[in-house]
Amino acid sequence: MRLVATGLLLLMAIAFVLLRRFEGPHPIWGYAIAFTEAAMVGGLADWFAVTALFRRPLGLPIPHTAIIPENKDRIADTMATFLRDNFLTPQVVARRVAGFNIAGTLSQYLAQPDRDGEARLREGAGSLFADVLESLDPERIGGQVRAGLAQQLEKIEIAPLLGRMLDAAIADKRHLPLIESAARWAGHTLEANEELVRTMIRERANALLRWTGLDERIANSVLDGLYKLMAEMIVMPDHPLRLKIDSMLQELAWKLVHDPVTQERVERAKREMLANPAIGDWWQAVWERIRRSLIDAARNPDSELGGRFAGILVELGGAVRDDARLQVQINRFARRTLVGAVSRYGDEIVRLVSETVKRWDAQTVTGRIEGAVGRDLQFIRINGTLVGGLVGLAIHGLDMLL
Repeated sequence: MRLVATGLLLLMAIAFVLLRRFEGPHPIWGYAIAFTEAAMVGGLADWFAVTALFRRPLGLPIPHTAIIPENKDRIADTMATFLRDNFLTPQVVARRVAGFNIAGTLSQYLAQPDRDGEARLREGAGSLFADVLESLDPERIGGQVRAGLAQQLEKIEIAPLLGRMLDAAIADKRHLPLIESAARWAGHTLEANEELVRTMIRERANALLRWTGLDERIANSVLDGLYKLMAEMIVMPDHPLRLKIDSMLQELAWKLVHDPVTQERVERAKREMLANPAIGDWWQAVWERIRRSLIDAARNPDSELGGRFAGILVELGGAVRDDARLQVQINRFARRTLVGAVSRYGDEIVRLVSETVKRWDAQTVTGRIEGAVGRDLQFIRINGTLVGGLVGLAIHGLDMLL
């Protein structure tokens, strides 16, 4: 546009020279010369005016030129004041958002997204969740969670809790499968180490027993007795050993609830476990694995995690859409939040705008403003050239009449 405006001005200058060079007696020549002469004046005047906004015309130190670079700080303050007075006052914000049904609009979109919107919602929800997890410091967050768990566990007396859990399990006979499993495990272990048991018995037998072969018979008898004991424990609910184990468990449950000595032992073991650095390292590794797994799942568009987040948002949108009272409450909260934010941070925003513009150098300010409105300013030059020519025609016509 600058080339067009300048080219039009040069065209008027060339036309003026040619018309004066070949001027004839016909009155039309006077009108043409007047048009080109006035057009040059109008084009040059507007060129000077437009150029004076951003720089000094031809580099000459003419007063009141390079207006924008010379008044950069004042322009910054004016922009900030305009922003504050017209946009960032509580009254203006309250008036602008008074008629907005923010909750209704948002809930309608969340409840009934189109296919593309649903895909974006799924991807956006998962990406947001992943970004939040990635922004967290793993060691710091893991340490805070570990410290929080440790504090809560220190406050909890686990001995009575364990005692009541054990007592409830015994009352419901949920401990019986554990006893049977322990008996089976003991039987399998004995079978796998049968030769070791025989060797131990032979080594502890004296020479006479070994010479007579009684050591082997004793070993067989011991193994047979142990196998029989394990089998009877499994199939006989009223086996004496099972009853003895029941009695021991009931006594342990009672002590965990009522015996201070037993409770102190359990609490001491709990404190020692929490103070063990290995537990902290183990929890840190567990937390990191959980965090990385959640991030990978959230980043994956085909995973269920992003779909669950999207589903939650859809359900939330439907609930808000169908509840007019809830919409009113959400809209009221949004208005109060926006007005409160403007009241608290409006001056900071204005100061940020003003200081940012003031930190720009004059060339940056000039370039950005000229880039934003420069095209329209070149139209001013073009209009000035054409309007100046028309005014020249009018003045020449009046002169001819007079």
